[in-house]
Formats: sequence, structure tokens, C-alpha cells
Amino acid sequence: MGGERTRRRRRRVRGAVLGCVLALLPATWLRLTTDGRVGEDLAEAPRAPVALVFGAGLRDGRPSPYLAHRLDAAVRLYRAGTVRVLLVSGDHGRRDHDEPGAMRRYLLDRGVPPGRVVSDHAGFDTWDSCARAARVFGVRRALLVSQDYHVRRAAALCRAAGIDAYGVAVPEPRDATWYAGGLRELPGAVKAAYDAAFTPDPRFPGPREPGVRRALAASGAHHLPTERQEGGTH
Repeated sequence: MGGERTRRRRRRVRGAVLGCVLALLPATWLRLTTDGRVGEDLAEAPRAPVALVFGAGLRDGRPSPYLAHRLDAAVRLYRAGTVRVLLVSGDHGRRDHDEPGAMRRYLLDRGVPPGRVVSDHAGFDTWDSCARAARVFGVRRALLVSQDYHVRRAAALCRAAGIDAYGVAVPEPRDATWYAGGLRELPGAVKAAYDAAFTPDPRFPGPREPGVRRALAASGAHHLPTERQEGGTH
């Protein structure tokens, strides 16, 4: 009896170890694939035509503190001339929940010209934001603005979507919100591995949007290739 209990215990331990290893594999993949593609110093971020800012929730119709920090970083990148256009991508799945609208208002209140802010109202998750930035808005190179616990996943997914992406990690204090966000990244990494491998269509593919191209043309920054250079529409 004692020998059988020992064997069962060993099997449980081996199963637990294997489960932990499998759970950590996607996170390890994210770390390896984004090495050298993420930084925390805004002043050292490479120039890019577009900054893609990901939604992070609203409070009473206004950006949550974490989303406000992302937008503040985007404003700094714009004022420094590091980027020329800000693409704000978030959830507008309900009439009373308009993330990109709130993000746009926040940026305009801080002096970013209206013509330099483009809104994606169907960025329901990170993959949708990346895929739509590439397929719908024609973005080929961008800085990605998000918190440090999320930006590696964003960088990996945007690169899988066809964007030459560099992640700007917005630092945050290690509070309960930060740790909760970090925990969500474990299942998020699993989904990211699937999305990167199979590159599914976003939930709302939509028609091509000329907003980013027009904003760049108006700014004098011609960084997006034409459809002819891209090889036609996709």
C-alpha cells in the first residue's frame, strides 16, 4: 500500500511540474521573441510614424488611471517628435462604453491636434488592435504604448500581424492593479501564442480606413507604403 501511495504522489508531482512548465512556455516565448524590442525610456524610443495606444478601461466615461498613463506617454512621444500620429484603439462595443472616444478627448485636451489622432473603435483585445492597425489602417511601423506587464505581448502580436513594432513600457508602481494585470498575462500569453500562430481575422475586420494615411500626409510624414508598393489590397 505504501509503495502505491508513493507512486501516485510522484505522478501527481510530475503532473504538477509538467503543468507549470506548459503554462510558462507561452510567457517564455513572449520574452524571447520581443528581446530588444521593448524599452522603458521614452527618450530612447526609435522614431516611428505612428504610436498605437491600447485601451485599458474607463471610469465614469473617462480613461482609467492606467489608460491615462498610456495616453500621457503618447503625448510625450508626440511632443518630442518621435511619432507623428496617434492611433487609439479600444472597445466601443456598447453605446455607453466608448474607449477610443474618451482617449481622443483626453489627447485633444492636452494639445494634440485633432488631425493627428485616429480612432479605432473595434480594438476589442490586443490581437484585434494589432491586426486592425495593419489590415484596416495600413500601419507598417509603430511604437506600441502600454504598461510594462502587457507591452511584450502587444509587441509580439503586432509583429505577427505584420507591423515593425517597438514597445514603449509605461512604468507603474507595483500595486494590486499591477499584480492583477501581471496575472492576467499568463492566460493572455496562451491566447497570444495561438493568435500569432494562426493570425485569425479580428472580430470586426471592416473596410480599409484612410485615417492614418491622411494624417501622415497632412503631417508631411510619408512613411506608409502605397497599396501598389504593398502588393495590392489584402
